[in-house]
Amino acid sequence: MAAGSARYVRYILITFFILAVFYFVSNSADVTTLRTHLPNTNPAAGGNSDSTAAGASPNEAKVKTNYDASKFPMAMTPNDPGWNDLAGIKEGPRMNATFVTLARNSDVWEIAKSIRQVEDRFNRRYNYDWVFLNDKEFDDTFKTVTTSLVSGKTHYGLIPKEHWSFPDWIDQDKAAKVREDMKERKIIYGDSISYRHMCRFESGFFFRQELMLNYEYYWRVEPSVELYCDVHYDPFRYMHENKKKYSFVLSLYEYYDTIPTLWDSTKKFIKNHPEHIAAGNSMGFLSDDGGETYNKCHFWSNFEVGNLNWLRSKPYIDFFESLDRDGGFFYERWGDAPVHSIAAGLMLPKEEIHFFNDIAYFHVPFTHCPTGQKTRTDLKCHCNPDENFDWKGYSCTSKFFEINGMEKPEGWDQEGKD
Repeated sequence: MAAGSARYVRYILITFFILAVFYFVSNSADVTTLRTHLPNTNPAAGGNSDSTAAGASPNEAKVKTNYDASKFPMAMTPNDPGWNDLAGIKEGPRMNATFVTLARNSDVWEIAKSIRQVEDRFNRRYNYDWVFLNDKEFDDTFKTVTTSLVSGKTHYGLIPKEHWSFPDWIDQDKAAKVREDMKERKIIYGDSISYRHMCRFESGFFFRQELMLNYEYYWRVEPSVELYCDVHYDPFRYMHENKKKYSFVLSLYEYYDTIPTLWDSTKKFIKNHPEHIAAGNSMGFLSDDGGETYNKCHFWSNFEVGNLNWLRSKPYIDFFESLDRDGGFFYERWGDAPVHSIAAGLMLPKEEIHFFNDIAYFHVPFTHCPTGQKTRTDLKCHCNPDENFDWKGYSCTSKFFEINGMEKPEGWDQEGKD
């Protein structure tokens, strides 16, 4: 009798074990595990990193690759259910996404302000991770302050030297003469070596850092920026569900003296790689004469929400490497904003680029304040509409609306004009 009872107990335990294994497998199929270290990473595609986590993140367990969007509606307008539900952790799926910031240790208090804005206006309800990158080791103060402010996990990466230095094909004497000339002509950051390394890094390497390989979407945040309005929905999820690859809030004309040959290099790339140029692209945003010349319009890249897999794709990598070989990051002062913008404008169908009117943003010296008094009231904005840059003469946002056949927001002709 005792032996029979023991057998029954064993059968029950085995049954529970099998059910537990089945449950684990079936529920892990649509969950992406976020890693903090990628073993055996090719140095060309990543670098050394250290990471400090701010405890277990609610986001990590909710990253989904498959979900029924109708079961988790996003509140896009005040008429949508859940619009006023801005307290507590938001239910529903999370994208495989992170905020990313390039910063120095001395930026700690300025990035602290930015984090507080992002958390208060959005991330305290979503708990997305944050990756910090630096060409020097982050110190304990930077890590302690930023970790205490971020509701998701924080990770700290050291940029490898080959991603923050002169490539071996650059003529150092020629580059030095260019910097001296730009200094004499008082071109902003014209004599800066570190600024050039930053622009090259943001153009071709930030998305290939070891920590960034964990993610599919990113939101770039700079020190000393402001978010002026509540964000009622998940922009990462919006990008995913609407098949957007790149987004912006501000656009303007680039300073020509920093990029005199950038379009020549671009045309060479187009000729060499016609297979990378998308049908239905945004050439009309970049050029007023069908691609013969560059009109200097670009998306201001200090704010971006984008798809990392696109940046890691062969078309984009081929474009960056072609530009990099031409040397304009050092022989001129090519910025990452026109590089990203030209790439998106040429290699993405125009419907894959998105303008976030409802994400209010400031970075010296420009402001994006959502157009429309009702919109600003609904979003509880604290920006001055008179400072909105969108419809001023030096903005390219009107051109973006025109080439996409989009109707401008109500009130555009009354607000933020010159």
